[in-house]
Amino acid sequence: MNPKFWTADVSALTKTQVKEKLWEELRLKADIGTEGIAISEQALNSLHEDESFTGQKLGGGRNRKLNRGKELPGCIYLPYGLKVTFTWNDTSPYVVEFINGGHSLTHKGKVLGAIQYAKKLPYEGQKSSDGVPLELIGHADYYDKHVIITYSNECCYIERDEDCLFCNINYDKDLYTEKFGPFWRTPKSVAETVKAAFENGVADHATLTGGVIAERRELEYYVDAGEEICNTLGVDKFNGTATVAAPTDFNNIRKLKEAGFRTTAMNLELWNKDFYKAVCPGKARGSGGWDNWVKALEYAVGVFGWGRVRSNFVAGIEPMPRTLEGFEYLSGKGVVCSMNVWAPNVGSAFEGHRSPEPAWYIELGAKLAELWKRNGFSFDQIHDATAGDYRLPSDIYRIENEIFDIYEAAGKVSA
Repeated sequence: MNPKFWTADVSALTKTQVKEKLWEELRLKADIGTEGIAISEQALNSLHEDESFTGQKLGGGRNRKLNRGKELPGCIYLPYGLKVTFTWNDTSPYVVEFINGGHSLTHKGKVLGAIQYAKKLPYEGQKSSDGVPLELIGHADYYDKHVIITYSNECCYIERDEDCLFCNINYDKDLYTEKFGPFWRTPKSVAETVKAAFENGVADHATLTGGVIAERRELEYYVDAGEEICNTLGVDKFNGTATVAAPTDFNNIRKLKEAGFRTTAMNLELWNKDFYKAVCPGKARGSGGWDNWVKALEYAVGVFGWGRVRSNFVAGIEPMPRTLEGFEYLSGKGVVCSMNVWAPNVGSAFEGHRSPEPAWYIELGAKLAELWKRNGFSFDQIHDATAGDYRLPSDIYRIENEIFDIYEAAGKVSA
């Protein structure tokens, strides 16, 4: 299955014109990322009448406000096919409306175009051997060919009141426990979910992640999970990313690869040390601190290989030049940096704050995409290392290199 993610008719457009449309849509996407998105009651009701609808499941913690109503969409696909995370904000000027029997995105009442949603997963409704619905263990999307599994929803930094200020994982834990029961996924249930996603063709890459826990406990879990996934798939290694805190014992990095993971991720989040101490106090005090995180990333490249290690940044908290320093340094060491549009989430210490202007993110994303190219990272490497292909730098990389399928649908008119 290879779904068509765009609704716009591009048959009469050249590839050059399609590229221009995608750049316009990218600016729209960045604005939605900073403003959030709303949905009318009529549109939401019609979604819940659609048997193919799949909602946020465990993704609701990224909303600007707490949603206790009907399950919201996890994402939308814009008219030219770019994927946008559905970050709910009921005061956003962007509203999904039910118009003429279909769903359209509007801005201050003006219709921007028809949109689509992610479809129900082929394994939705199946349960793991311990009785947990697979869609609550790992969420996948044909758009990214990626399944992300949050094996736990806890972070030990709360014990010292040192949560990252942008993070709401411990806040979400109570919400999820209330709705889904105790949240800890066994290695076997994780392996069963990865197998279901891979065999159904909805994913070819898996990311295993969770909150920060004690180093020895974390290593044991990831080794058990990696080995269980390999056994379940009948392979010696698999296309999976182990997302961990920087270990103080670098031998643990080798053990992750030995367990079968192709890539690893240690998300530094911020580059400037002073911002890091203030915003990520747990990471600054634990796991050896900022210097150890950087050294661990460099060491991991030596173990997993160039372009096989990721570090994500929450962009928009520190000044752009500081973030770019980190991107340039780490990219030059073989680390694939990624970035989020910072959405101050409900339940985080930054709830109610504002992220930078959309143009700020476009500029930063373009510079990161250029660094990927300059340092020789192929899109396959970027795909395998990052947790999804929907972030702005990935969009820019694919727009400029004409990787999106929509280019093939463009007319054959000479540019």
